[in-house]
Amino acid sequence: MILRRLVCRGLSSHLCRPVSLTWRAPEMTRPSSSLAEFRKEFAKAKHITIITGAGVSAESGVPTFRGQGGYWRKWQAQDLATTSAFSRDPSLVWEFYHYRREVMQSKLPNPAHLAIAECEARLSKQGRSVVVITQNIDELHHRSGSKHVYEIHGSLFKTRCMSCGEVKANHNSPICPALEGKGEPDPSAKDARIPVEHLPRCERRGCNGLLRPHVVWFGETLDADILTSVEQELEKCDLCLVVGTSSIVYPAAMFAPQVAARGVPVAEFNMGCTPATKNFMYHFEGPCGITLPPALAVHETEFI
Repeated sequence: MILRRLVCRGLSSHLCRPVSLTWRAPEMTRPSSSLAEFRKEFAKAKHITIITGAGVSAESGVPTFRGQGGYWRKWQAQDLATTSAFSRDPSLVWEFYHYRREVMQSKLPNPAHLAIAECEARLSKQGRSVVVITQNIDELHHRSGSKHVYEIHGSLFKTRCMSCGEVKANHNSPICPALEGKGEPDPSAKDARIPVEHLPRCERRGCNGLLRPHVVWFGETLDADILTSVEQELEKCDLCLVVGTSSIVYPAAMFAPQVAARGVPVAEFNMGCTPATKNFMYHFEGPCGITLPPALAVHETEFI
């Protein structure tokens, strides 16, 4: 799997452009919806990989900015989530991301996030591993208590300096004084037109460079080190869960089908079927916050 060469075209699963898969796993019979059968696989698994997308965060009320009505003011995310947009109007782009950061202050992990975190903590005591590979940039997995998380599209709460390149966590609210009260999404709202010197700046001694959100924008490549780690996790996993993702966006769209192609059980948890559903052993339809907790609950064979 040469994942590190792929180019992502968006910020998270709901912001990437869907593309057609050129590779197909062998046809399988209709996926099973038997929770009892899945639980047998779960009881045996030593290395569990969970791939999550926008669907798991949507149940926490996180805006998706995709599809009809998915606008901030008059722009869709792909209009602002580019290096050219940031170069042209960094004030506008920072208003958009400031709004998203502030929205997340009122959002909480939902039962799906919590079930994943509890499962990881419990299984680690048994010498088993649970790793999360997420397309989301909202940090809800971290806030729920998950420790082993790969954020392939970055984080709303990290910044990167345009001058020195330093990446740093930043949970300030507001992120800088000039953005306080800004970012109103109403189409009639006026752009703040904040001078560039008043936008978030690097605090590294002697730098003071302009900061940008540490997220993957359209046309940017994903971090090669993260993709290498993801590749290693996918190669050793013996059970894979696909939770709340459309399975149509590269590179995450190919993760689970490649795992399934080598005979590893894959279970999909989603509101409906996806283009990859037929390649998986299990499919559980409905809100992830309802379907996932019983799937990851303590199994009768576990020792705690």
